[in-house]
Amino acid sequence: MDMTASNEVKRRLIERYHRDGPRYTSYPTAPEWREDVGATAVFERLQQLQQNELAKPISLYIHIPFCEEICHFCACNTFKIGDRAFAENYLEKLKQEIALFAQNIREPRETIQMHWGGGTPTYLKENEIDSLFNTISQHFSFARDAEIAIELDPRVTSLGQVQLLAKLGFNRVSFGVQDFDPDVQKACNRIQPRDLTKQLYDQCRQLGMSSINFDLIYGLPQQTEQSFAKTVEEVIHWRPDRIALFSYAHLPRKVAYQRRINAAELPDPASKFNIFVQARERFLESGYVQIGMDHFALQNDELAVALQQKKLRRNFQGYTVKPESYIYAMGLSGISDFGNLYVQNFKKFNLYYDRLDQQRFAAHRGVVLGQDDQVRREVITELMCNFELDMRAIATKHNIVFRDYFATELAELEQQAEDGLLQIQESKLEVLPLGKIFIRNIAMVFDAYLRRSRGERQAMFSKTI
Repeated sequence: MDMTASNEVKRRLIERYHRDGPRYTSYPTAPEWREDVGATAVFERLQQLQQNELAKPISLYIHIPFCEEICHFCACNTFKIGDRAFAENYLEKLKQEIALFAQNIREPRETIQMHWGGGTPTYLKENEIDSLFNTISQHFSFARDAEIAIELDPRVTSLGQVQLLAKLGFNRVSFGVQDFDPDVQKACNRIQPRDLTKQLYDQCRQLGMSSINFDLIYGLPQQTEQSFAKTVEEVIHWRPDRIALFSYAHLPRKVAYQRRINAAELPDPASKFNIFVQARERFLESGYVQIGMDHFALQNDELAVALQQKKLRRNFQGYTVKPESYIYAMGLSGISDFGNLYVQNFKKFNLYYDRLDQQRFAAHRGVVLGQDDQVRREVITELMCNFELDMRAIATKHNIVFRDYFATELAELEQQAEDGLLQIQESKLEVLPLGKIFIRNIAMVFDAYLRRSRGERQAMFSKTI
């Protein structure tokens, strides 16, 4: 959005679109998932795929749910533990789950993408990282151009760990940065000196990591437009390949650690909106391309190229250029995607362990996608990824008359078109630059579950701004 726009225009847009809404990592979203869709559904789906000669390639997600310290803003499923033996036991269970998946997947098990998340994956010692990677390699083979990624916390990641990761073949790393401002860091219980981050960044560059991402968060306590502008300039100077600019979702009723944040220190909606818009404009001016609602990539990055070609995709591991794949998630709370089935593992250690000890999958909740779900998922994904929608292509693929099928939605979009968020053409929806800021609001129009619940579900999500 042009920062020269009047305060009245900004106020009107914020009032209209500052709502609770999903990020659409999936559709249907997590509140619609049920506990009667779990381990049995996973087993049956994998058996179906065994018979399918056209089965998609594989992506792996490995969850490491441990941190040395818990940041007060964090909503991830992670724990601070004092006993290293606890982590060692978890790794053994994780290896059991890896083997269980491999036993139920048709050969060859070529993997095009793997992501280690958390928590803090580098909480693990070097020998534990090596052992876990070797276990995965025994059961899954990586494609020559596989994307092998890991999340790093500069406060706990050593040079030895980074050297090992490079040796094992990790080629993408994501740095937790959030904000360089000391006051913001103190308010969030994440003290991370700039020089420490720079040292690790330089080490990764020297080791030839092909892509480095920085995670930033706007809307944190003590954060101002002026303070965050300094962080943005520092990041631009370092020139990471990608930047994720996440909105802080303050949900203290759901996230225990967030109750330690002083809500009075959070920027108000207008200030938070300005922080994002200001950062967005600086990244765009500096040669980055906006990817989806809150990511940025250098113009020669494969994500930026895919966006230009309208081939960008998104899954539980983020934006990607890789072909559609099944995501097999291992570890506590991991979410798997089997095409027409989403499932999530147990979030409690004892339940996760018990299932694996029974040689059963650890999934405990999920959803089976019906035909309408699959149509709407594709519509939402196209809008969230490529900022446009080819109505004719959707109609042909799913054998529908688009303008009849989505008559209610198209009528509702007229207001957003009047506000300058998008253009409704004869056979295409095109998201305008302003609409990229409010892309979640545009996608929400196509969410049948929000519509049926008359907005009641919205209270379970973060604010769209």
